[in-house]
Amino acid sequence: MNYREEINAEARKILTRRHFFRDCGVGLGAIALGSLLNDNRVFAATSQPQSTDPLTPKPPHFAPKAKRVIYLFQAGAPSQLDLFDYKPTLAKYDGHPVPAELVKDQRYAFIPRDAALFASTLKFSRHGQCGAELSEVLPHLAEVADNIAIVKSMTTDAFNHAPAQIFMNTGATQFGRPSMGSWVTYGLGSESQSLPGFVVLSSAGGTSGGASNWGCGFLPTVFQGVPFRRSGDPILSLSNPAGITREIQRESLDLLKELNQHHLDEVGDPEIATRINAFEMAYRMQASAPELMDIGKESPATLEMYGAEPGKSSFANNCLLARRLVERGVRFVQLYHEAWDHHSEVIKGVKAQCGQTDKPAAALVKDLKQRGLLDETLVIWGGEFGRTPMVETNEAAGRKMGRDHHPQAFTMWLAGGGVKPGLTLGQTDEFGFHIVEDRVHVHDLHATILHLLGFDHTKLTYKFQGRNFRLTDVEGELVNKLLV
Repeated sequence: MNYREEINAEARKILTRRHFFRDCGVGLGAIALGSLLNDNRVFAATSQPQSTDPLTPKPPHFAPKAKRVIYLFQAGAPSQLDLFDYKPTLAKYDGHPVPAELVKDQRYAFIPRDAALFASTLKFSRHGQCGAELSEVLPHLAEVADNIAIVKSMTTDAFNHAPAQIFMNTGATQFGRPSMGSWVTYGLGSESQSLPGFVVLSSAGGTSGGASNWGCGFLPTVFQGVPFRRSGDPILSLSNPAGITREIQRESLDLLKELNQHHLDEVGDPEIATRINAFEMAYRMQASAPELMDIGKESPATLEMYGAEPGKSSFANNCLLARRLVERGVRFVQLYHEAWDHHSEVIKGVKAQCGQTDKPAAALVKDLKQRGLLDETLVIWGGEFGRTPMVETNEAAGRKMGRDHHPQAFTMWLAGGGVKPGLTLGQTDEFGFHIVEDRVHVHDLHATILHLLGFDHTKLTYKFQGRNFRLTDVEGELVNKLLV
């Protein structure tokens, strides 16, 4: 039994005997709960009492390489064949029927198995001392090629967007499991006292998986991702209504805190601690959030590097905000850019999206590095699956020269936080259908991310409905080749 399981087991004992402790007249329930909540197995060692803040920093299983995560989720599934995985053989057989043996027993969302092969018309070239091969639509990423690790051998279990996005974010295709950001804040807490531990930013369209992509599942709700709005107050109702001063608000909150603390001592429900923490966090955010969101305070050179524009909503602005968030101690920042679902005109679509995302993503890596933050910040870029080496054309649906969903093989890149820079890992076959070297499953990626954060993925667990759950379910192997 690991230390988190010991905590949960002890908590259950207290909860099932709470009426006895309450009624026995000597306050044993309050004493036991207070002891549990201040046990340094739950919270980091500190001289300060931490009875109601579940986000207090906690130690991982071992010394981490990364202390925080920025996940640039490219929802809709970017085409790896037009960005990272150049295939000369595919160009040679462009327009030919796909070899039957390659698609045997395969399932596709919208195209028949005998669709014609479709080669990218984009040019590829090698960059950096590492010689990473990248498409012409990624000129800015090419500038940081020696700082990133490219994984060409990702694979997933789902081939439709919603379940695949949820799988990539939670380790399960079913709704209701905790997201990666929730697991990380559950395990590590947060270093920020005035901002949420897990922040969500979005650009372009809405994700197919919706709020389940950043939900907390069965974990206490304090670990759920907090979406920031694109304009106005970052969170609704953050500003006080007319006539309510900070002094009046503070008095009201103090009374609510006293009542909630009494209830917490009475029943030990962790959701009450979440409620107390949420009220206090909102109060502190009224001062911190407006300053955070004001990217106009950045230098003109920094704004230009990202392509950011104060007062507007964009992926560029969100990348800059992500850097500002981790500087302020936020543990997990997730950016969702839902615009990569190119069932038609994939080349046109890829060019358009790279025009919005390439410069700011590369700028984020550069900026973190020059500020001394990259070594302890893990940056992740990728979508939920890849795209087919065959063309998708459907006159009835108005589609032509597109690519269908392809879960068998796709590409992601990572940077910082203990990842080996300049590495290209994995290989697909000559047509880009299947992985032939260094297969990396979604669970393997999750296990590796948790390892970089200092966790044995098999031991970061939470007991729910009678069994222990974890981000990697019952699978996951550490990808040692990715590690420094």
